[in-house]
Amino acid sequence: MKKLTINEQIFLIAIWQLKDEAYGIKIRERIIELTGSSMVFGTLYNTLDYLVKKGYIAAKKRDPEEDSQNRKRVYYKITKNGIEALQTARELQKNLWKNIPDFSVKENTS
Repeated sequence: MKKLTINEQIFLIAIWQLKDEAYGIKIRERIIELTGSSMVFGTLYNTLDYLVKKGYIAAKKRDPEEDSQNRKRVYYKITKNGIEALQTARELQKNLWKNIPDFSVKENTS
């Protein structure tokens, strides 16, 4: 399995957290909450398309009748492959940091 980039992890975590409300604007808002950084919609949708192609998320269009505001939206859901990739990424992060003690920036600025 390919290792996830930080950006891919952020997207997958946002979609996982949003559950049934994971559509473009909500995903963008959650990513901004998680990272404190803004994102243009082109980047958002390009990344979502990329994650669909990789099999980490699935996209489903909902008819306007299914939406309370009568909007045609694409909803995203994390797939089994996406969950497995996130679990692998989390284990990698744990392994990378397990023997590193807590430190402050002051300790390494000499």
